[in-house]
Amino acid sequence: MTEKPADRGTPSGERADRPDLAAMMVPLGRALMAAEQPALDAHGLTMWGYSVLLHLDETPIRTQAALAEAIRADKTRIIAVLDDLESRDLIRRQPDPGDRRVRLLSLTPEGRRVRDATRAAIQENEERLLARLPAADRAAFLRALQTLSALPELRPPRKRP
Repeated sequence: MTEKPADRGTPSGERADRPDLAAMMVPLGRALMAAEQPALDAHGLTMWGYSVLLHLDETPIRTQAALAEAIRADKTRIIAVLDDLESRDLIRRQPDPGDRRVRLLSLTPEGRRVRDATRAAIQENEERLLARLPAADRAAFLRALQTLSALPELRPPRKRP
């Protein structure tokens, strides 16, 4: 009997009968984002603002472009997000002493407080959802998501000047 490409990767050699990954993940992602919205609203954050706060810490990031690449955002569209966060004293943009054309980005103490409170509220909701899974499945699911989301091929290609 000849093996078909769709048969590979299943323990018994039978055809995998499951939806495509995107067909499962997109509705889940949308539901998770909708569930996060009340926590973001309570702290006056957009999803992009929260992404910025999650990525920054005490160690400054050298450029706005590096931050945009790290959070997979368009570097021109992130400026308004950074302006808003800076006006609310959640982040700091300071000239780089080595190159005054460059701005160093870092989190302020208030930014850390807002980030941590928002993360706690979001993860509290996530815990209720994850509690529906058996402990072993939950641990495997979280490990798999972390592994897949860190794959380099999931990063957008770098644009050449």
